[in-house]
Amino acid sequence: MATTVDSSGSTTQSLMARIDDRTARIGIIGLGYVGLPLALLFSEESFAVTGFDIDRRKVDVLSSSGSYIHRIAQSEIAHARTRGFEATSNFAELQRMDAIVICVPTPLNEHREPDLSYIRSTAESIAPHLRAGQLVILESTTYPGTTEEILVPILESGNRSKLTAAKGDESHSREYFYVAFSPEREDPGNQTVARRDVPKVVGGLNPAATALACQLYGSIFNRTVPVSTPAAAEMTKLLENIYRCVNIALVNELKLLCLRMGLDIWEVIDAASTKPFGFQPFYPGPGLGGHCIPVDPFYLSWKAKEWDFQTRFIELAGEINTSMPYNVLTSVRQALNDRKKVLNGARVLVLGVAYKKDADDLRESPALTIIELLQSDGAEVSYHDPYFPFIGKGRKYDLQMQCVNLEDLGQYDCVLIVTDHSDYDYERIVQESRLVVDTRNATKGIKASNLIRC
Repeated sequence: MATTVDSSGSTTQSLMARIDDRTARIGIIGLGYVGLPLALLFSEESFAVTGFDIDRRKVDVLSSSGSYIHRIAQSEIAHARTRGFEATSNFAELQRMDAIVICVPTPLNEHREPDLSYIRSTAESIAPHLRAGQLVILESTTYPGTTEEILVPILESGNRSKLTAAKGDESHSREYFYVAFSPEREDPGNQTVARRDVPKVVGGLNPAATALACQLYGSIFNRTVPVSTPAAAEMTKLLENIYRCVNIALVNELKLLCLRMGLDIWEVIDAASTKPFGFQPFYPGPGLGGHCIPVDPFYLSWKAKEWDFQTRFIELAGEINTSMPYNVLTSVRQALNDRKKVLNGARVLVLGVAYKKDADDLRESPALTIIELLQSDGAEVSYHDPYFPFIGKGRKYDLQMQCVNLEDLGQYDCVLIVTDHSDYDYERIVQESRLVVDTRNATKGIKASNLIRC
């Protein structure tokens, strides 16, 4: 068994031993798309896991062995409960935990600035229940410095025992808790890479915290990747997603150019992908969705201003991706106009509102923006998505729409494919619709006069 000895070495060694023999108690705060799958991974390895969430509905569903995430079957929850998994809204139970993992949202506010209110409130909920030797790990995506500048001070100032976070060669007269950052790398809907095969990046506040976090994650992931500091781990996550954001912006811009030149961007990407080196394919779409890629660039741009640095390249990519729903609106308007129809009063069916294929996730979905744009131009908009029977109110939208069936596609002036779910029969959709506008190349290989790819 690996051990790390510092000024609180016996505490570190004791926690490592409990991780090794699976007697460590794990608390996961935030039971959404990141926290719940993580809790189940720990449960599969025979850890006693408690999930914490302020949403009583989630707690009640899990307590009755139900699931509110499509890709997680009820049987998985039921099986985890037989191994001791429980859910609660009572944060006083945190005192019993040996390791606490924070998986709460980090959205942008209305000014596209970081909203760390969930991290702050979670830290304030943890602090009164901290005890010596506990390991606290933040997984929520955020800007470099959040763990040390926001999380640690709240934990230190709010705990009753006057504990401090272990930061290095501290005095032997004090007791400590341990802090690390390990970015989540969830990819909802990914069926090709097992969660355990995604390496876990870990940056601790001191070597002992890094070792403990690596030991903990090493019990459920096949590889851990330690880095020097929490800030390095925080920047790692931003780099991963900004890399995707910038490349998607590039291909989105090329798509718009190809449309003007009469070229098929999908054919071009397929041809370029045959190069065995130096090229990775990225694909255009109606805009970016999900929690990470649309949000992370703005986190770094905001933080960069503190250093008197302007991330011009990243901001430009964000502007291009943000503009894509507006280009979809233009394409629909033009397609209708070519058929002597106007958008005002047109009946439009949006196919797919999830932010990505085969996922039950609406976060930052471009479909929601597209629906609002169509409505603002006078269109009568309906939607269909097998994962969402109803769209109510969210952080940036209030649609109050019911999913319609696909029995009479001919009643719509335009069917707009926004999310390319596998459940759809695209040949039938094209055959039965007056006009189809495809933003995802879901109709690849289909040729029809009523089909427009944009």
